[in-house]
Amino acid sequence: MRFEREVRLRHKRLRTGLFRYLAQAEFRNIISAPVIYSMIVPLVIVDVFVSLYQLLCFPLYRIERVRRSDYMAFDRRHLAYLNAIEKFNCTYCSYANGLAAYIKEIIARTEQYWCPIRHARRLLETHSHYGNFVDYGDAEAWRQELDRLRLALSRIESAQGKES
Repeated sequence: MRFEREVRLRHKRLRTGLFRYLAQAEFRNIISAPVIYSMIVPLVIVDVFVSLYQLLCFPLYRIERVRRSDYMAFDRRHLAYLNAIEKFNCTYCSYANGLAAYIKEIIARTEQYWCPIRHARRLLETHSHYGNFVDYGDAEAWRQELDRLRLALSRIESAQGKES
């Protein structure tokens, strides 16, 4: 994404300088920042472990691997109206939310492979594969559909490529 020169200049004029940004920051934001940023450690650890799990296990199950790049976007750093701290915050949030979506897809594919059965109670939010799962308590469908649902996991990428 490229902005016209006039738009970029207007964006730069709207940027809050670092000194002013820090001087106007709310105290609660300043004291909570170290707690927020400390979460990067467990996020990276989970990222490494989930990525290794997928790398090692998905080929064994013949599950198409999840492409990290489909879930990570670091484009906000190009916005001239953000100062360095705001860009850093946006990068952090992009990573954390992208990682959560990436992990959710890996877990969803794992669930479709091992236990594609809907829950008895209604859930507030489900993943994209959940609609294909068999109804809770439908033993016949479970036995009939398990192999088909597992096979579908090996065809995910090729099916997505045809949609594009």
